[in-house]
Amino acid sequence: MIPKRFRLAVGAALTVTLSSATLFAYSASAGSGPEAADRATVDAFARIADDVLSQRTQALVEEQPGHRNSGPSSAKTRMSAQLKKDEDAAISSLQSRKTRLAALGEAYSGATTHVAVDRATVTGGKATVEVSEDTTLTYKKLRGDEPATTDFRTRYELTLTSKRGGAWELTSIKSQENGPVAINEPVAAKANVAKDDGKQYPDGTPASTKYPAPAKPKAKTGGAYDYAAMAKYAEKYWSSYNPAYRKFSGAGGDCTNFISQALKAGGWKTVPGSTTDYRNWSYDGPRQTDSWVGANEWAWFTLSNKRAANLANVYQTDVGDIVQVDFNRDGSKDHSMMVTYRSNAGMPYLTYHSTNTYRKSLASIIASYPDAIYYAYRT
Repeated sequence: MIPKRFRLAVGAALTVTLSSATLFAYSASAGSGPEAADRATVDAFARIADDVLSQRTQALVEEQPGHRNSGPSSAKTRMSAQLKKDEDAAISSLQSRKTRLAALGEAYSGATTHVAVDRATVTGGKATVEVSEDTTLTYKKLRGDEPATTDFRTRYELTLTSKRGGAWELTSIKSQENGPVAINEPVAAKANVAKDDGKQYPDGTPASTKYPAPAKPKAKTGGAYDYAAMAKYAEKYWSSYNPAYRKFSGAGGDCTNFISQALKAGGWKTVPGSTTDYRNWSYDGPRQTDSWVGANEWAWFTLSNKRAANLANVYQTDVGDIVQVDFNRDGSKDHSMMVTYRSNAGMPYLTYHSTNTYRKSLASIIASYPDAIYYAYRT
Protein backbone atom coordinates (compact mmCIF):
# COMPACT_ATOMS: atom_id res chain seq x y z
CA MET A 1 0.00 0.00 0.00
CA ILE A 2 1.30 3.42 -0.88
CA PRO A 3 0.91 5.80 2.08
CA LYS A 4 -1.36 8.75 1.54
CA ARG A 5 -0.79 12.22 2.82
CA PHE A 6 -4.41 13.13 2.25
CA ARG A 7 -7.40 10.89 1.79
CA LEU A 8 -10.79 11.98 0.53
CA ALA A 9 -13.39 10.07 2.47
CA VAL A 10 -15.84 8.27 0.22
CA GLY A 11 -18.84 6.16 0.90
CA ALA A 12 -22.21 5.32 -0.54
CA ALA A 13 -25.12 6.98 1.21
CA LEU A 14 -28.53 5.34 1.50
CA THR A 15 -31.11 7.38 -0.34
CA VAL A 16 -34.70 7.08 0.83
CA THR A 17 -37.52 8.41 -1.32
CA LEU A 18 -40.86 8.85 0.39
CA SER A 19 -44.08 8.56 -1.53
CA SER A 20 -46.76 11.14 -0.79
CA ALA A 21 -48.68 8.48 1.11
CA THR A 22 -45.68 7.69 3.30
CA LEU A 23 -44.85 11.34 3.87
CA PHE A 24 -48.16 12.05 5.59
CA ALA A 25 -48.54 8.71 7.34
CA TYR A 26 -46.64 9.50 10.55
CA SER A 27 -48.50 8.10 13.54
CA ALA A 28 -49.37 10.56 16.26
CA SER A 29 -49.61 9.74 19.94
CA ALA A 30 -50.49 12.19 22.70
CA GLY A 31 -47.37 14.21 23.47
CA SER A 32 -44.86 11.70 22.09
CA GLY A 33 -43.41 10.65 18.75
CA PRO A 34 -43.89 12.36 15.41
CA GLU A 35 -47.19 14.15 14.93
CA ALA A 36 -49.21 13.72 11.77
CA ALA A 37 -48.16 16.15 9.05
CA ASP A 38 -51.01 16.80 6.67
CA ARG A 39 -50.60 17.96 3.12
CA ALA A 40 -51.49 21.55 3.92
CA THR A 41 -48.69 21.74 6.50
CA VAL A 42 -46.12 20.29 4.13
CA ASP A 43 -47.26 22.69 1.40
CA ALA A 44 -46.71 25.51 3.89
CA PHE A 45 -43.16 24.24 4.51
CA ALA A 46 -42.51 24.23 0.76
CA ARG A 47 -43.76 27.82 0.42
CA ILE A 48 -41.53 28.96 3.29
CA ALA A 49 -38.43 27.36 1.78
CA ASP A 50 -39.29 28.65 -1.70
CA ASP A 51 -39.75 32.18 -0.36
CA VAL A 52 -36.35 32.30 1.35
CA LEU A 53 -34.38 30.62 -1.45
CA SER A 54 -36.12 32.64 -4.19
CA GLN A 55 -35.15 35.86 -2.43
CA ARG A 56 -31.54 34.72 -2.35
CA THR A 57 -31.68 33.97 -6.08
CA GLN A 58 -33.31 37.30 -6.93
CA ALA A 59 -30.53 39.15 -5.10
CA LEU A 60 -28.26 38.04 -7.98
CA VAL A 61 -30.57 39.11 -10.81
CA GLU A 62 -30.09 42.45 -12.50
CA GLU A 63 -33.01 44.76 -11.83
CA GLN A 64 -35.23 45.42 -14.81
CA PRO A 65 -36.66 48.88 -15.64
CA GLY A 66 -39.75 49.52 -13.55
CA HIS A 67 -39.08 46.50 -11.33
CA ARG A 68 -37.35 46.35 -7.99
CA ASN A 69 -35.98 43.06 -6.69
CA SER A 70 -36.97 41.94 -3.22
CA GLY A 71 -34.88 43.45 -0.47
CA PRO A 72 -33.62 41.92 2.77
CA SER A 73 -35.94 39.86 4.98
CA SER A 74 -39.11 38.35 3.63
CA ALA A 75 -42.47 39.85 4.40
CA LYS A 76 -44.14 36.48 3.84
CA THR A 77 -42.01 34.17 5.95
CA ARG A 78 -41.82 34.51 9.71
CA MET A 79 -38.26 33.97 10.97
CA SER A 80 -36.58 33.89 14.33
CA ALA A 81 -34.76 37.11 15.19
CA GLN A 82 -31.34 35.53 14.64
CA LEU A 83 -32.28 33.93 11.32
CA LYS A 84 -33.78 37.19 10.06
CA LYS A 85 -30.48 38.88 10.86
CA ASP A 86 -28.56 36.10 9.12
CA GLU A 87 -30.76 36.24 6.02
CA ASP A 88 -30.45 40.02 5.77
CA ALA A 89 -26.65 39.55 5.87
CA ALA A 90 -26.96 36.77 3.27
CA ILE A 91 -28.86 39.01 0.85
CA SER A 92 -26.29 41.77 1.32
CA SER A 93 -23.47 39.27 0.66
CA LEU A 94 -25.15 38.02 -2.51
CA GLN A 95 -25.68 41.57 -3.78
CA SER A 96 -21.96 42.15 -3.28
CA ARG A 97 -21.27 38.97 -5.24
CA LYS A 98 -23.45 40.31 -8.05
CA THR A 99 -21.29 43.44 -8.11
CA ARG A 100 -18.07 41.39 -8.28
CA LEU A 101 -19.50 39.34 -11.15
CA ALA A 102 -20.55 42.49 -13.02
CA ALA A 103 -16.93 43.67 -12.87
CA LEU A 104 -15.99 40.43 -14.65
CA GLY A 105 -18.65 40.94 -17.31
CA GLU A 106 -21.32 38.59 -15.98
CA ALA A 107 -24.94 39.24 -15.07
CA TYR A 108 -28.24 37.36 -14.87
CA SER A 109 -31.40 38.63 -16.53
CA GLY A 110 -33.85 36.28 -14.86
CA ALA A 111 -34.22 33.28 -12.60
CA THR A 112 -36.66 30.58 -11.54
CA THR A 113 -36.51 28.63 -8.30
CA HIS A 114 -38.59 25.56 -7.45
CA VAL A 115 -38.56 23.85 -4.05
CA ALA A 116 -39.94 20.39 -3.24
CA VAL A 117 -40.28 18.81 0.21
CA ASP A 118 -38.48 15.46 0.31
CA ARG A 119 -39.19 14.61 3.95
CA ALA A 120 -40.90 16.26 6.91
CA THR A 121 -41.24 15.27 10.57
CA VAL A 122 -43.12 17.15 13.27
CA THR A 123 -42.56 16.44 16.95
CA GLY A 124 -43.83 18.46 19.90
CA GLY A 125 -44.32 21.65 17.91
CA LYS A 126 -40.92 21.36 16.22
CA ALA A 127 -40.49 20.50 12.56
CA THR A 128 -37.52 19.21 10.60
CA VAL A 129 -37.94 19.52 6.84
CA GLU A 130 -35.66 18.31 4.05
CA VAL A 131 -36.10 20.08 0.72
CA SER A 132 -34.57 20.05 -2.75
CA GLU A 133 -34.06 23.31 -4.62
CA ASP A 134 -33.88 23.47 -8.41
CA THR A 135 -32.82 26.87 -9.74
CA THR A 136 -32.16 28.16 -13.25
CA LEU A 137 -30.42 31.50 -13.79
CA THR A 138 -30.52 33.08 -17.26
CA TYR A 139 -27.24 34.65 -18.37
CA LYS A 140 -27.60 38.19 -19.65
CA LYS A 141 -26.10 38.45 -23.14
CA LEU A 142 -23.31 40.93 -22.48
CA ARG A 143 -20.73 39.42 -24.85
CA GLY A 144 -23.20 37.46 -26.92
CA ASP A 145 -21.80 33.94 -26.59
CA GLU A 146 -22.65 33.12 -22.99
CA PRO A 147 -24.59 29.88 -22.45
CA ALA A 148 -28.35 30.28 -22.15
CA THR A 149 -28.53 29.30 -18.49
CA THR A 150 -26.75 27.90 -15.49
CA ASP A 151 -28.68 25.37 -13.40
CA PHE A 152 -28.16 23.71 -10.07
CA ARG A 153 -29.86 21.33 -7.67
CA THR A 154 -29.13 21.45 -3.95
CA ARG A 155 -30.60 20.17 -0.68
CA TYR A 156 -31.37 21.94 2.58
CA GLU A 157 -32.60 21.04 6.04
CA LEU A 158 -34.99 23.49 7.67
CA THR A 159 -36.06 23.63 11.30
CA LEU A 160 -39.27 25.39 12.31
CA THR A 161 -41.27 26.06 15.47
CA SER A 162 -45.05 26.25 15.64
CA LYS A 163 -46.61 29.46 16.96
CA ARG A 164 -50.07 30.48 18.08
CA GLY A 165 -52.68 30.50 15.37
CA GLY A 166 -51.05 27.68 13.43
CA ALA A 167 -48.19 29.75 11.99
CA TRP A 168 -44.65 28.37 11.65
CA GLU A 169 -41.48 30.29 12.45
CA LEU A 170 -38.34 29.36 10.52
CA THR A 171 -35.37 29.02 12.89
CA SER A 172 -32.61 27.62 10.66
CA ILE A 173 -31.80 26.64 7.08
CA LYS A 174 -28.69 24.56 6.45
CA SER A 175 -27.21 23.18 3.23
CA GLN A 176 -26.80 19.41 3.07
CA GLU A 177 -24.21 19.53 0.28
CA ASN A 178 -20.45 19.16 0.75
CA GLY A 179 -19.26 20.71 -2.52
CA PRO A 180 -18.99 24.39 -3.48
CA VAL A 181 -21.87 26.56 -2.36
CA ALA A 182 -24.64 27.15 -4.84
CA ILE A 183 -24.40 30.52 -6.60
CA ASN A 184 -27.28 31.84 -4.43
CA GLU A 185 -25.79 30.52 -1.19
CA PRO A 186 -23.77 33.10 0.73
CA VAL A 187 -21.75 31.09 3.22
CA ALA A 188 -18.62 29.23 2.12
CA ALA A 189 -18.48 25.50 2.80
CA LYS A 190 -16.12 24.46 5.56
CA ALA A 191 -13.63 21.78 4.61
CA ASN A 192 -11.94 19.49 7.09
CA VAL A 193 -8.32 20.33 7.89
CA ALA A 194 -6.02 17.61 6.56
CA LYS A 195 -2.84 16.43 8.25
CA ASP A 196 0.45 16.17 6.38
CA ASP A 197 2.23 12.81 6.74
CA GLY A 198 5.54 14.24 5.49
CA LYS A 199 5.56 12.19 2.26
CA GLN A 200 6.08 13.72 -1.16
CA TYR A 201 3.40 13.43 -3.83
CA PRO A 202 2.91 14.93 -7.31
CA ASP A 203 0.58 17.66 -6.07
CA GLY A 204 0.95 19.99 -9.03
CA THR A 205 1.28 23.74 -9.37
CA PRO A 206 -1.46 26.22 -8.35
CA ALA A 207 -2.93 28.36 -11.12
CA SER A 208 -3.35 32.11 -11.23
CA THR A 209 -6.92 33.44 -11.08
CA LYS A 210 -6.19 36.71 -12.88
CA TYR A 211 -8.66 37.48 -15.67
CA PRO A 212 -8.28 37.62 -18.60
CA ALA A 213 -5.62 34.95 -19.06
CA PRO A 214 -2.82 34.75 -21.63
CA ALA A 215 -3.90 32.72 -24.64
CA LYS A 216 -3.39 28.96 -24.37
CA PRO A 217 -5.32 27.47 -27.30
CA LYS A 218 -6.28 23.82 -27.19
CA ALA A 219 -6.58 21.48 -30.17
CA LYS A 220 -10.00 19.97 -29.48
CA THR A 221 -10.16 17.61 -32.45
CA GLY A 222 -7.86 15.12 -34.11
CA GLY A 223 -6.10 14.01 -30.95
CA ALA A 224 -6.31 10.98 -28.70
CA TYR A 225 -9.34 12.24 -26.76
CA ASP A 226 -12.87 13.28 -27.68
CA TYR A 227 -13.44 16.44 -25.65
CA ALA A 228 -16.92 16.97 -27.05
CA ALA A 229 -17.87 13.52 -25.76
CA MET A 230 -16.56 14.40 -22.30
CA ALA A 231 -18.69 17.55 -22.19
CA LYS A 232 -21.73 15.77 -23.60
CA TYR A 233 -21.47 13.08 -20.94
CA ALA A 234 -21.11 15.58 -18.09
CA GLU A 235 -24.03 17.70 -19.29
CA LYS A 236 -26.21 14.62 -19.71
CA TYR A 237 -25.64 13.31 -16.19
CA TRP A 238 -25.12 16.50 -14.15
CA SER A 239 -28.42 15.94 -12.31
CA SER A 240 -29.63 12.49 -13.41
CA TYR A 241 -26.83 10.14 -12.40
CA ASN A 242 -25.68 7.36 -14.74
CA PRO A 243 -27.04 4.11 -13.21
CA ALA A 244 -23.99 2.23 -14.52
CA TYR A 245 -21.93 3.83 -11.72
CA ARG A 246 -22.36 4.02 -7.98
CA LYS A 247 -22.93 7.38 -6.26
CA PHE A 248 -20.48 8.62 -3.66
CA SER A 249 -22.63 11.02 -1.73
CA GLY A 250 -21.04 10.55 1.68
CA ALA A 251 -18.42 12.76 3.33
CA GLY A 252 -16.19 12.76 0.25
CA GLY A 253 -18.81 13.64 -2.34
CA ASP A 254 -19.29 12.46 -5.92
CA CYS A 255 -17.32 15.16 -7.77
CA THR A 256 -14.21 13.17 -8.72
CA ASN A 257 -16.19 10.01 -9.49
CA PHE A 258 -18.19 12.17 -11.93
CA ILE A 259 -15.21 13.70 -13.77
CA SER A 260 -13.60 10.24 -13.99
CA GLN A 261 -16.71 8.95 -15.77
CA ALA A 262 -16.66 11.88 -18.21
CA LEU A 263 -12.94 11.47 -18.93
CA LYS A 264 -13.44 7.76 -19.62
CA ALA A 265 -16.35 8.63 -21.95
CA GLY A 266 -13.92 10.85 -23.88
CA GLY A 267 -11.22 8.22 -24.31
CA TRP A 268 -9.13 8.05 -21.12
CA LYS A 269 -7.91 4.48 -20.74
CA THR A 270 -8.11 2.75 -17.39
CA VAL A 271 -5.01 1.52 -15.55
CA PRO A 272 -5.99 -1.53 -13.48
CA GLY A 273 -4.15 -2.64 -10.38
CA SER A 274 -4.12 -2.10 -6.66
CA THR A 275 -6.97 0.22 -5.67
CA THR A 276 -4.77 2.05 -3.14
CA ASP A 277 -1.90 2.78 -5.56
CA TYR A 278 -2.52 6.26 -6.97
CA ARG A 279 -0.65 5.31 -10.14
CA ASN A 280 -3.68 3.18 -11.11
CA TRP A 281 -7.05 4.48 -12.29
CA SER A 282 -10.05 2.23 -12.87
CA TYR A 283 -13.66 1.43 -12.01
CA ASP A 284 -14.76 -2.19 -11.94
CA GLY A 285 -18.24 -2.92 -10.66
CA PRO A 286 -18.08 -3.16 -6.86
CA ARG A 287 -14.71 -1.46 -6.50
CA GLN A 288 -12.62 1.36 -7.92
CA THR A 289 -9.19 2.86 -7.38
CA ASP A 290 -8.77 5.69 -4.91
CA SER A 291 -7.71 7.87 -7.86
CA TRP A 292 -11.12 7.36 -9.49
CA VAL A 293 -13.00 8.93 -6.58
CA GLY A 294 -10.45 10.93 -4.55
CA ALA A 295 -9.59 14.50 -5.54
CA ASN A 296 -5.97 14.32 -4.36
CA GLU A 297 -5.38 10.81 -5.68
CA TRP A 298 -6.82 11.79 -9.08
CA ALA A 299 -4.32 14.64 -9.30
CA TRP A 300 -1.44 12.36 -8.28
CA PHE A 301 -2.46 9.78 -10.92
CA THR A 302 -2.94 12.41 -13.61
CA LEU A 303 0.39 14.14 -13.08
CA SER A 304 2.48 11.01 -12.44
CA ASN A 305 1.07 9.30 -15.55
CA LYS A 306 1.30 12.49 -17.63
CA ARG A 307 -2.39 12.33 -18.53
CA ALA A 308 -2.62 16.10 -18.08
CA ALA A 309 -0.39 19.04 -17.29
CA ASN A 310 -1.00 22.02 -15.03
CA LEU A 311 -1.96 25.29 -16.68
CA ALA A 312 -0.53 28.59 -15.42
CA ASN A 313 -3.91 30.33 -15.25
CA VAL A 314 -7.25 28.77 -14.41
CA TYR A 315 -8.98 30.85 -17.12
CA GLN A 316 -6.90 29.04 -19.77
CA THR A 317 -8.99 25.89 -19.32
CA ASP A 318 -11.09 24.70 -22.23
CA VAL A 319 -13.70 22.00 -22.91
CA GLY A 320 -12.69 18.72 -21.24
CA ASP A 321 -10.13 20.35 -18.94
CA ILE A 322 -10.37 19.96 -15.16
CA VAL A 323 -10.37 22.52 -12.35
CA GLN A 324 -9.69 21.53 -8.74
CA VAL A 325 -10.03 23.68 -5.62
CA ASP A 326 -8.41 23.71 -2.18
CA PHE A 327 -11.02 25.80 -0.37
CA ASN A 328 -9.27 26.30 2.98
CA ARG A 329 -5.67 26.37 1.68
CA ASP A 330 -4.53 23.41 3.78
CA GLY A 331 -2.77 21.64 0.90
CA SER A 332 -5.58 19.13 0.31
CA LYS A 333 -7.71 19.41 -2.82
CA ASP A 334 -11.41 19.44 -1.93
CA HIS A 335 -13.31 19.51 -5.21
CA SER A 336 -13.10 18.58 -8.93
CA MET A 337 -15.00 20.12 -11.89
CA MET A 338 -15.01 19.80 -15.68
CA VAL A 339 -15.16 22.61 -18.24
CA THR A 340 -18.06 21.83 -20.61
CA TYR A 341 -18.31 25.19 -22.42
CA ARG A 342 -16.00 28.12 -23.11
CA SER A 343 -17.05 31.50 -24.48
CA ASN A 344 -15.14 33.31 -27.19
CA ALA A 345 -14.24 35.93 -24.59
CA GLY A 346 -12.30 33.30 -22.65
CA MET A 347 -14.72 32.38 -19.87
CA PRO A 348 -14.86 28.66 -18.95
CA TYR A 349 -18.14 27.22 -17.67
CA LEU A 350 -18.06 24.27 -15.28
CA THR A 351 -20.32 21.27 -14.77
CA TYR A 352 -19.99 19.08 -11.68
CA HIS A 353 -21.52 16.97 -8.92
CA SER A 354 -21.77 17.87 -5.24
CA THR A 355 -23.67 20.45 -5.50
CA ASN A 356 -25.05 19.22 -8.85
CA THR A 357 -24.40 22.12 -11.24
CA TYR A 358 -24.62 22.82 -14.99
CA ARG A 359 -22.48 25.44 -16.78
CA LYS A 360 -21.52 27.62 -13.85
CA SER A 361 -18.99 30.25 -14.85
CA LEU A 362 -15.50 30.03 -13.41
CA ALA A 363 -15.90 33.69 -12.45
CA SER A 364 -18.81 32.82 -10.16
CA ILE A 365 -16.78 30.07 -8.45
CA ILE A 366 -13.92 32.48 -7.80
CA ALA A 367 -16.35 35.20 -6.67
CA SER A 368 -17.61 32.77 -4.03
CA TYR A 369 -14.13 31.57 -3.01
CA PRO A 370 -11.67 34.37 -3.81
CA ASP A 371 -9.04 33.11 -1.33
CA ALA A 372 -9.03 29.43 -2.33
CA ILE A 373 -6.16 27.74 -4.18
CA TYR A 374 -7.02 26.60 -7.72
CA TYR A 375 -5.41 23.96 -9.95
CA ALA A 376 -6.04 23.75 -13.70
CA TYR A 377 -5.37 20.65 -15.83
CA ARG A 378 -5.06 20.53 -19.63
CA THR A 379 -6.33 17.05 -20.49
